[in-house]
Parts: sequence; structure tokens; C-alpha cells
Amino acid sequence: MTLEQIEATLAVAAHLAVVAGVGARVILTRHPPGSSFAWLLLVAVLPVVGLVGYLLIGERPIGRRRTAFAKKFFAELPSALRSVPERELAQPDALAPPWDGLARLAARATGMPLAGGSAFTLLDGAETILRAIMADVEAARARIDMEFYIWNPGGLADEVGEALGRAARRGVRVRLLLDALGSKPFFRSPWPRRLRAAGVDVRDALGVKAWKIPFQRIDLRLHRKVVVVDDRVAYTGSMNLVDPRFFKQGAGVGEWVDAMVRAEGPIVGALRAVFLFDWGMQTGLVEPAATPEARAAWAAAGGTQIAQVIMSGPGVEEAANLRVITHAIASARRSVVLTTPYFVADAALALALEGAAMRGCDVTLILPARNDSWLVEYASRWFYDDLARAGVKILQYTGGLLHTKSVTVDESVALFGTVNLDIRSLSLNFELMVAIYDARFAHELLALQRRYAADARPLVLAQWKARSVTERLKEGIAFMAAPLL
Repeated sequence: MTLEQIEATLAVAAHLAVVAGVGARVILTRHPPGSSFAWLLLVAVLPVVGLVGYLLIGERPIGRRRTAFAKKFFAELPSALRSVPERELAQPDALAPPWDGLARLAARATGMPLAGGSAFTLLDGAETILRAIMADVEAARARIDMEFYIWNPGGLADEVGEALGRAARRGVRVRLLLDALGSKPFFRSPWPRRLRAAGVDVRDALGVKAWKIPFQRIDLRLHRKVVVVDDRVAYTGSMNLVDPRFFKQGAGVGEWVDAMVRAEGPIVGALRAVFLFDWGMQTGLVEPAATPEARAAWAAAGGTQIAQVIMSGPGVEEAANLRVITHAIASARRSVVLTTPYFVADAALALALEGAAMRGCDVTLILPARNDSWLVEYASRWFYDDLARAGVKILQYTGGLLHTKSVTVDESVALFGTVNLDIRSLSLNFELMVAIYDARFAHELLALQRRYAADARPLVLAQWKARSVTERLKEGIAFMAAPLL
């Protein structure tokens, strides 16, 4: 056998070994069929690229220490919740069918109970949101806990930073947790040094050292947005800590359009528990999620709304938000309205939307007309034909990058938070959603969704079907690549 033949034989053997090894790993780790097929195809065609890619982003490891902390946190959560007075909790039986079933599903998936006696204020627009946060920061007396995916310096975001510094200097305990990748411009700016000098505890989340790459997926992101002030008031929603006038101005999609909720009452304790989980994942520190002072503040809120926090991501039930969203859509009898910047549905979500429309529900999906991600934009379009044929109304928002993540069902229930309707949000990232079982709030959110709809153009199926073969090929390629993410 010649040297060339030996080299060729070894290359074939190595190729087969890589395919067999990755294939066995994909099967044993129970990847979804689409993801499994995509990885096997990639490693068969480009074995080196496929092997390296799978080692980097093929699974969801978060490191041994973080995994141990997550198990401990959720093991201790039931006993911690038992110490919460009954008046601060609510039972699923307090809700009318079918929402009692939705609440039970969410509680089973996350371990987080219903919180009664809460109050929500819907905030629309960056300036309104940031100035409201600043007002609560300025009024803080004891502690401020804050986490975001992105902090981008400039404009009103800098004013929030100044307010945090002032709070820390007057003795408030201020903790700031930011995603290491999403907030890279912040960490490269003077702001971390300035805030730390003022006394703010600034940490990055999910940063990966080079030597840990084989043991920890490098692209998992902390996508949650939470602000908790004095255990009295909390914020969550779609907005990062950015001033849209200074953020991604060169992306060609317009300013980002967001909404948040300002919450009071027992739901604040659940949102602080989310922050404590994420803070503990980075620091290993464990502390109680509720104090007597906090419970007194919740009672003083005098709220009447029932709500529930739903976490998802590594260390938690990974499909919690997907389960809740699809069940809510499947429970709809009259209407479903959804807004999301990124729509790359899995089969369950797509079929739930199509099924709701086919049984007579008024289903509306509002998406940005232009997206900042080429892959997501074209992967989203792959679904349009089937959705539109089933009767789903697809509206393309033209007023900027619509970034609000919201669902209203039958004008009775609202799902609101950080969760995009794409594979990354639904299966990979650390995400947060609040289910609000209150018709008044659902109507307020629906009114906002209708304002988005007024600035959107409808997709006309006949015109859409006339698009070029080139466009269809781009959609198919993007859709096939999506499971790898």
C-alpha cells in the first residue's frame, strides 16, 4: 500500500470516526430531530468544522459549579416558598378555566407559584421606561438589584448609570449583572470603573475563559432584564439598558421599540428570586428571596392582579416558556396577538398558531419589516406560507425594530417578558416571562399591540407567493441552518 493510499485510508477512518462520535453524542443527548439532522449533515460534509462547532455550541453545559448551584437553588425553593404567607400566594383554582390549567403547567415547569395581590403598570417607549427606572433608583433606600443582556453607553443610559452611582454613594447596596457578550461595549468603556469606584458591585455573566471552552458552551446568553428596588418595585420586559438614539444606528432597521412593566406586590419577590438565581450562578452566593420588610411592602401595594414568573434556560426546565406559550395558544377561543422581533418557530409553536387560526380564532403575528439579523429574517419568512394559508394575519411593523415580546390571548391573559419566538430564546438562553392573569392588563397590552399594528403593513399571500426563487432558496437555507443555533 502506497503512502498516499495509507493517508487516504486514515482520512476516511478519521472522517467516519468523527461522524460516528458526533452522531452517537447527538443521539444520547436527545437533540430535537431537526437539530440532530443538521449536526449530522454538517459533520458529514465538513467534519472538522462540524466537530469544532459541536464542541463549541452543540450542547448546553454551563459548567460544573453553575450546574450544582442550579440544583441546590431549585431543591431549596419549595421550602423557601412554604415560608411565604398564604395571603401572598394564589392557587390555580382561583382562575377560571382554561387558565387554571395554564397556571398549573407553569408552576410544574418552573416551581414558581402564582402571586396574588400584585399590580402592574405597562410602560411604552425608551424615555418613559428609563426615566421611571431612574426615579425609583433615586428613591432607593436599601438595595438595587439589576440585570440586563445589553447595557450600551450613551444618552439616557448614562443618566441611569449616574443615578446608580449616586445611590451607591449614599449607602444603597447596588448590584449590576450584565451579559459578558451582549454588554461588551459597556465593559470596554469607562463605566465599570466609574460605577465600582462609587461602590456598585458590577459583574459579567456567562463569560468563558479559553481553557473552559471544551466544558462550557460559549454562546449561551443571559437574556433576562430585571430591576428590583428595595424589594418594593420591580421591572421586566423586552428593553435592554440602552437609549435607542445611541444604539445600533448603523443597522439600517430604525430605532428599537420596546415595552416594560413596573410591578409591585408579591410578584416583586418572584422577580428578585430570578435575579438571585442569576447572581448566585455567577458568584455562588445564596441569600433569602424575601424579608419581613419586603412582605410589608408587598402588602402595602394593595394590588389585585394574579401573576406568575416563568424562567427557562440551562439549570431550569429548558422548555418552560415554550410549553406555556403553546398551551396558551392552544387554549385560545377568540383571539391571539403576538409581537416578537425574532420568529423562528419550532413545529409545536407553528402548529399551535396554525391550529388556532384554523379553528376560527383571530390570530395576528406582528414582526419587524426589517430585521438586524439576516439569518433570522430569512428563517422567519420560511414559515409565512403555511401560517398565512392557515389564516394567521402577518403584519410587518415599519416604525423601527419592534423588539417587544408579548402575547395576549382572548383579551384575558398576557404573556410578557424577554422571550423571543425563536429557537435560541425558547431552547437555549436564560429567559424570563410573566404570565398575568388579568383582563384589565391584557386589554392595556392589547391596546399597545394594536398601536403597533397600525404602523404595520399586512402580508398579502398572493403577492408573497410571487417572490423569486432566489428568495425562496435563501429562506430554505436559513431555516435549515437555524437548528444549529
